[in-house]
Amino acid sequence: WLSPVYKSPMDDNGYDISDYLDVNPLFGSMSDLIELINEIHKKDMKIIMDLVVNHTSDEHHWFMDAKSNLNSKYRDYYIWKDQPSPKIDSIFSGSAWEYNEKTNDYYFHLFSKKQPDLNWQNPKLRQEIYKIINTWLSYGIDGFRMDVIELIGKDIDTIKLGDGPFLEAYLEEMYEMCFK
Repeated sequence: WLSPVYKSPMDDNGYDISDYLDVNPLFGSMSDLIELINEIHKKDMKIIMDLVVNHTSDEHHWFMDAKSNLNSKYRDYYIWKDQPSPKIDSIFSGSAWEYNEKTNDYYFHLFSKKQPDLNWQNPKLRQEIYKIINTWLSYGIDGFRMDVIELIGKDIDTIKLGDGPFLEAYLEEMYEMCFK
């Protein structure tokens, strides 16, 4: 079981992913990881990876584009509000809403302000996540520990965060698109 080895600024020990499809140089290279996967399989063992799909790093290219441009194609990959409402606290302390001066609005982050939450209500975002999962499966990863997966179905407006009303549908869709 690998903890997150993806590219990350390491604000939260790699749980703040800046590139889902590359390895953090702290841990080696993609070729090193592919070699590890192959060697593990030669020993009749399986390998799983931590995967975080509730949020990204604020240094992920999706977010960097979204925070700088209201018309970004990635804008709706994240949760934005004109006002920080409803009042929700971050698990890491303080408000879960962070002001973005460039677009004069707020983005939601249930963890660090450097970990903006993904908007799972956007079907395009979900398709991107499924492509990422399927890419890793094609490299030989046998499974994933899905960190804070219970948060992807959240409904911010009703403050239903964990095990939210959309969770089951998103997990069923993920199963159909990736694991079936």
